[in-house]
Amino acid sequence: MTRAEEDDDILAPFFAAGRDGPRPPETLYNLVAADAEALRPLPSPPRRQTSPLRAFIDALGGWPALAGLTTAAAAGVWIGAAAPDAVRQVAGIDAAAGYELADLMPGYLSEEF
Repeated sequence: MTRAEEDDDILAPFFAAGRDGPRPPETLYNLVAADAEALRPLPSPPRRQTSPLRAFIDALGGWPALAGLTTAAAAGVWIGAAAPDAVRQVAGIDAAAGYELADLMPGYLSEEF
């Protein structure tokens, strides 16, 4: 005998009582159905189609997050284009000579592959 059959044998009296027991009156069913119908939420109006730009902005976190990203990007471009002397000193670049990609990444243009 399997575990499922044992469970069915143990629960058989309860299944029989549920099948053959007294039923609530039909008016109770009608009252419960009317209550459920009254509490059911109204259908929402159809959603407006959003543009891909709006969906992208919402995915980033809205306008405040986009403003922060824009500020950070502008600061990065500004610092990169007009590097202060402190950045040049840390990178070991002569301030008068400027810098090239090979100065910042010495192994990038090397022929040691």
